[in-house]
Amino acid sequence: MGAIENTKVAAVFEHYPNHIQKKLLFLRQLILDTASELEGMDHLEETLKWGEPSYVTKRGSTIRIAWKESSPQQYAMYFNCNTTLIGTFKEAFSDIFNFEGNRAIVFGDNEEISVDELKQCISLSLTYHSRKHLPMLGL
Repeated sequence: MGAIENTKVAAVFEHYPNHIQKKLLFLRQLILDTASELEGMDHLEETLKWGEPSYVTKRGSTIRIAWKESSPQQYAMYFNCNTTLIGTFKEAFSDIFNFEGNRAIVFGDNEEISVDELKQCISLSLTYHSRKHLPMLGL
């Protein structure tokens, strides 16, 4: 797993409960791996947005990952609610993922993640600006 270079991001991960920290680090690695597999992906920035680990690229829409004390049995991957991302994900993967409105895919802390499908969601987000005109984002 790649080291977290941004010390502020690393500090946020350190404050999560251990079992959740492992799950969020897994999501982080999926984002990093997916970005590295995308053709033409030149830079993925790891930063904080709204105090949560966030992943930003010029070609795409920001992805955030977080756990909330108010919902201790779940964690989530957040997407920009002003995009068609979650609507597309719901259309394609409603039988696989649980969603929170038009902004997140939510995971139970004991849930097994469908990695291939989640990587498709990550890929669509990281390349959103080049595919937002396509039906179903080209999925």
